[in-house]
Amino acid sequence: MARRWRSPLRGPWLTSVFGSVLLVTLPLVILSGLLSYIAYSPQFGQALPSHVGWLKLPTFDWPTRPVWLYRVSQGIHVGLGLVLIPVVLAKLWSVIPRLFAWPPSRSIAQVMERLSIAMLVGGILFEMATGVLNIQYDYIYGFSFYPAHYYGAWVFIAGFLMHITIKIPRMVTGLRSMSLRKVLRTNRADTQPESPDAEGLVAADPAAPTMSRRGALALVGGGVLLTTLVTTGQTIGGIARRLPAMLPPGDMTGRGPNDFRVNKTAAGVGVDPAGTGERWRLTLRGGPSPAVLDRDMLCSLPQHSARLPIACVQGWSSVQTWSGVRLADLAELAGVPAPLCARVSSLGREGSFNRATLQANQIRHPDALLALRVNGADLSLDHGYPARLIVPALPGVHNTKWVSSIDFEAN
Repeated sequence: MARRWRSPLRGPWLTSVFGSVLLVTLPLVILSGLLSYIAYSPQFGQALPSHVGWLKLPTFDWPTRPVWLYRVSQGIHVGLGLVLIPVVLAKLWSVIPRLFAWPPSRSIAQVMERLSIAMLVGGILFEMATGVLNIQYDYIYGFSFYPAHYYGAWVFIAGFLMHITIKIPRMVTGLRSMSLRKVLRTNRADTQPESPDAEGLVAADPAAPTMSRRGALALVGGGVLLTTLVTTGQTIGGIARRLPAMLPPGDMTGRGPNDFRVNKTAAGVGVDPAGTGERWRLTLRGGPSPAVLDRDMLCSLPQHSARLPIACVQGWSSVQTWSGVRLADLAELAGVPAPLCARVSSLGREGSFNRATLQANQIRHPDALLALRVNGADLSLDHGYPARLIVPALPGVHNTKWVSSIDFEAN
């Protein structure tokens, strides 16, 4: 089997270079992913999976400042995760002889190493595959993305921690075995195999080089740059939104002032358009008696405008100017001036996110709105007409559209 892997570029140095890049960047992907789970407020049962046993994370009130917090954290998780795909594939290519080493174990230490490799490689490939498919095709597999991605992440994290514990000393030695400056000055004709190593990465019978190590680094770097160009527009928005190839399915947008991403359409979640017209009412509960308002009554209340981002777990985000009634004012109107939480319900009848629970700090924020207009125009039906939530730093899926009622709770 080893005779198949004859590239003269493989060796501890090249593997260590790719490994050092992943050592610095993968913790950012891990941390931002776990923060995304906490941002969904698992304490209210609205993070998926909702019951995770001993994998439960410490929870806290997700901050509303800075207003772009979730946009950046989830942008890092999705954007950096996509950008690192060429590096991950290059790292796997560089160690592929080790994946087929035989016998697979000669000692307890080697068994632990092989176990860490299996968890690391299996975990990261599963996370990349499910993440990309969730962005591109949306629920095409026969299982729920959220639990699968969450549990897969912990398999990967465990493998990652085991692997770096074993490999960091060897990575440091590998990086010191060659000079980066010398590698960048060496062309293909002068490229030589590394010295034989105990890991078995260096080919016993290397073939003639088809590119230099400098070329290999440039190839991977080019892949990173290309992936960046075709993905970051979904977070940057504006003109760059037209560039990305990796976008959620359909890239549906509205028109005019409502010309920004539509994640779920009214028809897609079972909203009856007749229920959003003149007979629509907003019910506010929590006080001695419910307050019921139509849209004209809401428009007659003090209006507030704020320029806020809306960001999705799939990585896209968009910044718009929203106008409507402050949630704090609605809480006062409901007779609950200091709510601890608010439960928001939608006209949508289908899907997992047709309601949301807000924390006290999210209700109190001066820019937290029940939005009626966007960019100076009424919301379109697909953007939540007649009224939707827009709360700073809240995951987009919890900025509930087609709001029908809000229940404020004081205790």
